[in-house]
Amino acid sequence: MAAFRRVAELQPENADAHNNLGLAMIQAGQAGESVSEFQAALRLRPNDAGYRANLGVAYLQKADFDAAITEFQTALKSSPQDATIHYNLGLALKLKDQLPEAIAELQRAATLDPAQADIHYTLGVTFWQQGDFPRAAKELRAAIQAKPDYAEAHYTLGTVLKQQGNLQDAAAALREAIRLQPDFAGAHTTLAAVLRQLGDTAGAAAESRLGEEIGKEKTSEQAANFATNSGKRLLSLGDVDGAISQLRSATKLAPNSAQAHYQLGVALQRKGQKGEADQEFQRAASLDPHLHPPAP
Repeated sequence: MAAFRRVAELQPENADAHNNLGLAMIQAGQAGESVSEFQAALRLRPNDAGYRANLGVAYLQKADFDAAITEFQTALKSSPQDATIHYNLGLALKLKDQLPEAIAELQRAATLDPAQADIHYTLGVTFWQQGDFPRAAKELRAAIQAKPDYAEAHYTLGTVLKQQGNLQDAAAALREAIRLQPDFAGAHTTLAAVLRQLGDTAGAAAESRLGEEIGKEKTSEQAANFATNSGKRLLSLGDVDGAISQLRSATKLAPNSAQAHYQLGVALQRKGQKGEADQEFQRAASLDPHLHPPAP
């Protein structure tokens, strides 16, 4: 970060320097501060779709969805075949609850880049939220085909299949999620519910117990970091509820993890739960005074 900042200061007319600093700020969780750097890059190179798309990502991470949508739409005028921009526009529309428009953009992204697992996952979650379980399952399977070790996709597929009443396939998907991520407490708990419905009371009890034990005993920093990163990933994919679940798990695993509390605050703020979000930001700041709440 310091090196990028120094280059931008020494070369104020270098558009790439401002763009690189902005990207570094986003990586550091400073999306608000990155906006001015992308704007500086665009003043020097107004027609650069990449810079404009990066500005859209900054707005997206700030939860300024209207501004993000505007920047992505503008970027697509000069780069209409860019799957990533269509995907990010779809995310912004999804987070604005404009689901039909979001689906159209996500489907366009999937057409342009069918091997991108995250696009299919986000489409699957969006269809699931609409109650369209068949199309949700289809997209989640496509995500798994593109990325077989995608534990979250296996888990979400299992949840969708459970809601469809397809219990055997749901159990198989959840077991695969657990194989890939043995400390996935939610997968154990959901598998327990499926096994209970199948009449396997012993198996249900075992999975329920495992889920509880993981939730209580996995207190290592590594497990908390994994849950935090998973939560951040899910939030970036527009799965706010999934992100909150993972980040709550992270704060339980490592109560003194400033990043876990901070990211949970970000997710809760995105959900509109301001009071609880403020509590998490306060807890994060008490653990690390350098962490400040993002601009609402």
